[in-house]
Amino acid sequence: MCGIVGYVGRREAAPILLDGLKRLEYRGYDSAGICTLDGSGLQLRKCVGRVDALIAAVRARPLQGTLGISHTRWATHGLPSDTNAHPHLDQSGRLVIVHNGIIENYADLRRQLVEAGHQFQSQTDTEVLAHLIGRHLDALVPRGQRPVPEQVVTAVHQATREAEGTYAIAVLHADLPDCLVGARRGSPLVLGLGRDENFLASDVSPILPHTRRVIYLHDGDIVLLRADSYQLWAGDQSVERPVDTVQWSAEEAELGGFSHYMLKEIHEQPGRVADELKRVLRADKGEVAWQELAPHLDELASMRRFILVACGTSWHAALAGEYLIENLAGIPVEVECASEMRYRKRPFEEGSLVIAISQSGETADTLAAARLARRQNVRTLALVNVIGSTLARESDWTLYMRAGPEIGVASTKAFTMQLLQLTLLALWLGRRRGLLSVRETRRIARALEAIPGKMKKVLEDESRIIRLAKKYYRFTDFLYMGRQYNFPIALEGALKLKEISYIHAEGYPSAEMKHGPIALIAPDFPSVFVIPRDEWYEKNLSNLEEIKARNGPIIAVATAGDREIRRKVDDVIYVPRTLDCLQPLLTVVPLQLFAYHVALLRGCDVDKPRNLAKSVTVE
Repeated sequence: MCGIVGYVGRREAAPILLDGLKRLEYRGYDSAGICTLDGSGLQLRKCVGRVDALIAAVRARPLQGTLGISHTRWATHGLPSDTNAHPHLDQSGRLVIVHNGIIENYADLRRQLVEAGHQFQSQTDTEVLAHLIGRHLDALVPRGQRPVPEQVVTAVHQATREAEGTYAIAVLHADLPDCLVGARRGSPLVLGLGRDENFLASDVSPILPHTRRVIYLHDGDIVLLRADSYQLWAGDQSVERPVDTVQWSAEEAELGGFSHYMLKEIHEQPGRVADELKRVLRADKGEVAWQELAPHLDELASMRRFILVACGTSWHAALAGEYLIENLAGIPVEVECASEMRYRKRPFEEGSLVIAISQSGETADTLAAARLARRQNVRTLALVNVIGSTLARESDWTLYMRAGPEIGVASTKAFTMQLLQLTLLALWLGRRRGLLSVRETRRIARALEAIPGKMKKVLEDESRIIRLAKKYYRFTDFLYMGRQYNFPIALEGALKLKEISYIHAEGYPSAEMKHGPIALIAPDFPSVFVIPRDEWYEKNLSNLEEIKARNGPIIAVATAGDREIRRKVDDVIYVPRTLDCLQPLLTVVPLQLFAYHVALLRGCDVDKPRNLAKSVTVE
């Protein structure tokens, strides 16, 4: 949610900042703003709406200066408006900040500041933080003197100790034309190290066109940036943090000829799966070899219970992981919605492992759930995409899904890579614990090797899916159903449709349809059955017949060659045959494409759906 870009260097800041905001649009926002500092002072522009509107405002009234900060806001305190957009000034009008996160005690702080004579222009918690930093700075700087950079750092430290909640901030002062201050707690902030220039950003995407050398700030960190140097503090103590090199390039985050990032990322799935299988799977031996988990495999194999915690799409992947790990490895698995688990007094059994799943590694609820486990001395494994993310740093072990940059708000390839890693984990555990024979492990591994090619076959049938989208895009309600491995896929298919097309859709286990949802069935209420030729095919077929008997339109996602299903439903999308446990890797792909093309036909903003953010870093 929200996005920050800051720059200090030798080049004009405004073009760099605006381009950075464009690269952060996927995070979700409703207004945008920018501030640069030149010889005449702070130059501020902000407006409600898209970054393009801000670019037009800057074109009409150009900005100068080689130092600046910019922001995209996702409204929390105060409606989307020009006034509530960031950046915000302090009482003096000389200190300016942008902020991601929520200051939970802002009302009390604001009341204290008003009593001290401060006047506010907006309804935001961010302006309160700006005034609070300014008040502490005023107390540090003798009357009639100008502040020095270290005093701004101290003011930020003092103010953030008073502020409760989460923040990532970038701060400028009109009297410090070569300094940029950043700080974080609970909301991500990355430092980019260039040549005679440095950057701050919410993630690496705005930084990559300029440098691949980054430092991921830790909670409580404060950084002072100049064009040719930086200093880091953890609170009031000087610290050093490791410099990482981002493994993907700026080009990988471009559209590359596709009309939308979501479509590009759907089509990237076969390649990503193939690359990861080539890296870790030894199909001839039936072995999985993760370099990052190698030192911990004995302890991992000894775990007696797995608790998978996640939110949204990652929660659906966790549900699929439950079936996979229990069926292939015989280990009891529980799946927890992170936002619920974090507030429960949950006892953890001895020998439990919490697997926290998050594409960004910054999801607030998932982080809180993992921290809850660690406070009770429970081992945690992070399944994440972003190297250096908070979840990766704070967990005992990390397994990277290696999806590459995912820009579309609606997750597609990250979900598939989560499924893949959970499948590989289940396969490894099953062999290590003796539930799977060498022969069976090899059989599954060889079937896995064929998945990328079969994914490509599904994508080659996109024209048929487009025809179905044209047939169904005017409907307002959908029911998605599946059994066992494909029940989580029904949930994910429904979520994708509602996320980007704004159509009401629900996912259910097929048999649960009779426990209420069947009352909704009518000729204007389509059902999507995920019904491959698996162990539960006949059971699924019976549920399908009950829908048909009530004149409900039916779309089936079925196994190629299944002629019987064609006679029973209105429309069929075929996927290649594979093992039951691997079907989710194929059945999810046509549902992603169907949601995409329905949304396109309805004129929706596919990559930036309303009210949604890519990474939910606040509650």
